[in-house]
Amino acid sequence: MTELFNSTGIQNTEEVLKLASQYAKLHGIKDIVIASTTGWTAKEALKFFEPSEFNVVIVTHNTGFSKEGEQEFSEEIRKELISKGYKVLTGTMVLRNLNRAIKDLFRYSETEIVNATLRMFGEGTKVCFEICAMACDAGLIPPAEVIAIAGTSRGADTAAVIKAKPSNRFFEMRLIDYICKPSLR
Repeated sequence: MTELFNSTGIQNTEEVLKLASQYAKLHGIKDIVIASTTGWTAKEALKFFEPSEFNVVIVTHNTGFSKEGEQEFSEEIRKELISKGYKVLTGTMVLRNLNRAIKDLFRYSETEIVNATLRMFGEGTKVCFEICAMACDAGLIPPAEVIAIAGTSRGADTAAVIKAKPSNRFFEMRLIDYICKPSLR
């Protein structure tokens, strides 16, 4: 049964990670993909996902997401996570970069339709699909059922089981199950 939160946001992070960890153990899912902007959510994940038990991939914003040439993800946290066995992916964001440039110039991009459609299910759902494609593109997870964890703005508020595919097979991805998410009321 899907746990629904009354609101979006960072206050749900610990519960999201706990529920996702329990689900992963119960269903034997070993691949975990987590969105993290600054590293805070990724560091919190260490409490729930032991690197010896799970393949944990942290997906950051691309460098220059907010400010040209700058990376929002803490280099100190990146080093700590890698030393403990997590993988950290910073790469081109499947649903943003080139198409954002096209939209900014021409005021339209097909990717914006995909973004808007996925956001109908919540910002976290959109990000879950995006980070799965990115991690699959990088060869860090298999094209299989994985748990994706993301949120709205900061922290985590959504966990879902996604049948991951690389970005060139984006429309073959499937949402298998929600573990938890914010209510959209």
